[in-house]
Amino acid sequence: MNEARAIDRLDTGPRFTEHDAIRLNRMFRGSDTEEWLRAVLEGDLAGDLAMVSSFGAESAVLLHLVSQIDPSVPVLFLETGKHFPETLAYRDLLKERFGLNLVNLYPDLGDLEKRDETGLRWSYDPDGCCELRKVRPLEKALARYDASFTGRKAFQSTTRATLPRFELDTSDAQGRLKINPLIDWDADRIAAYFGEYDLPRHPLVDRGFASIGCSPCTRAVKPGEDPRAGRWAGWDKVECGIHKPGEEPFL
Repeated sequence: MNEARAIDRLDTGPRFTEHDAIRLNRMFRGSDTEEWLRAVLEGDLAGDLAMVSSFGAESAVLLHLVSQIDPSVPVLFLETGKHFPETLAYRDLLKERFGLNLVNLYPDLGDLEKRDETGLRWSYDPDGCCELRKVRPLEKALARYDASFTGRKAFQSTTRATLPRFELDTSDAQGRLKINPLIDWDADRIAAYFGEYDLPRHPLVDRGFASIGCSPCTRAVKPGEDPRAGRWAGWDKVECGIHKPGEEPFL
């Protein structure tokens, strides 16, 4: 283990604890994003890392930031089978432009045949659909990593307003870290970064899509709405399940 590493862990215990997350947040308090992100990646402060990306409206910013430091970081994309064609084209464009180490994750075909034979589970049980197509494949993939980057930002919704930069992934009993590099970025800073580096925008942004997920459960937002109001509109649902504690499996 690198001697510069700030987190001491026992091989027989959890990879990280809540105390480790608090210590990392204190360590980088007041640091600029690029500065502490480079320290984490180059200083081996969080072990084996992966990035989870939806290749959505603002994904290019974090993908670019990380690729400029270490393009070998695996970028995990949940290929749910329900994405907009524009999202898949955008994914391929950014992969080529940034030289990303893209890893596509797919739902288990046996699960789909048993639980979603018609492909319409999203229409009557969006939580169950997300469980099949997102939560389970991601949990399996992340089991090999010590930490993961997410693109969550505080301004996106009230449920994300108080998230820290480093947190313990409550869905993982072995102590995986979840890292939110852009959590304190606002919409203006995101837009400025796109302009500074001439990053391509997701094709659906110009059509009013502020947050982009699977096509059946995503709509454009109206002026003044929460950026994530277009996700699962009409349902009492604000997250797909990969960013909240694990629940009992659905039947």
